Amino acid sequence: MSQIKKIRLSESVIDAIKEMVVKDGFRSGEKFYSEKELTGKLQVSRSSIREALRILEVTGQVSVKQGKGIYIADTQGERFKEFSSWLKNNEQSIRDNFEVRLIIEPKAARSAAENADAGDIQQMEGVWAQFAAYARDHKIEEAIVCDHRFHCGLARATKNRTLYVLMKAMTTTLPNGWISSLYTPGRIDQTVHEHGDILRAVKKQDKAGAENAMTRHLANALHDITKHLDDLT
Repeated sequence: MSQIKKIRLSESVIDAIKEMVVKDGFRSGEKFYSEKELTGKLQVSRSSIREALRILEVTGQVSVKQGKGIYIADTQGERFKEFSSWLKNNEQSIRDNFEVRLIIEPKAARSAAENADAGDIQQMEGVWAQFAAYARDHKIEEAIVCDHRFHCGLARATKNRTLYVLMKAMTTTLPNGWISSLYTPGRIDQTVHEHGDILRAVKKQDKAGAENAMTRHLANALHDITKHLDDLT
């Protein structure tokens, strides 16, 4: 397996780990490489490995057993079952996540519309295009990380370092909102359109429009997650 050169995007780590499972002949139930081994093999930070493993675990592709290691899960037909179980077990933390995001992110979008420069816009446009491509190809794990990057890019565009650091911390240590949203049926395609609405408002320096677009995006996502939870009961 060749190294990933100067990688910083977790979606590439996800791809590399999934490729490694196949190429190195791991089967369901077998113990996988440790975090330390993956860090060495892929030449990336341990935080990138952990983020990728967290997403792969929630989606039923690996099982991380505390004190024992990482194991390959059944990847055939179990993802939705694993996600549904995870969603029910994390309902309160997901609601807490969206409650905080609804307080912070609409104002962040408003500030981004006021302060974003050409570089910020270009970066967000690139992330949005990549997200749309992942959505089209049904690569949800990679889209989740792209979603993180879009929201972090928006926070960076506010030029408020405290807000950016806060958003970055939320996406890496409290990922439940992003994971639960994009694995909810139909939500990923809606997110493509809603991110587009936010981006267009920021480009036009429409502060009220950006704030309202972000509020709609988060409220719609929470509504869809809640409906999916109701359907599971």
